[in-house]
Amino acid sequence: MSAESFHAVGKRKSAVARVWMKPGRGLITINKKPMDEYIARELDRLIIKQPLELTDSLGKYDILVTVRGGGISVQAGAIRHALSRALITINADFRGPLKKASLLTRDSRIKERKKYGLRGPRARYQYSKR
Repeated sequence: MSAESFHAVGKRKSAVARVWMKPGRGLITINKKPMDEYIARELDRLIIKQPLELTDSLGKYDILVTVRGGGISVQAGAIRHALSRALITINADFRGPLKKASLLTRDSRIKERKKYGLRGPRARYQYSKR
């Protein structure tokens, strides 16, 4: 990309999103597809646009996203995290409102591993008395 491009990485659960932002018309491309085509649920689209709306940057930047891992909702969370980080590299004044909305904190909750002798991480097999 050009010299005017800003890059950031965001994560959530097992999803990793890489975001490149450059001044433009507000096009959001995710994995070489338009956002509306890649993300079906309106709630996930709102999650992605949240940092842009908070900083009045919606429609000012063309955004190119590559994201992998996890499901669509988790990927939306990773993209939101990456966008928030990229906006700070563009303008340091955005840090306050983004931090207040806790969009800069990486959601570190990941799936707990299955334990041996159990059905899941904590769920046990049903006990039979007889």
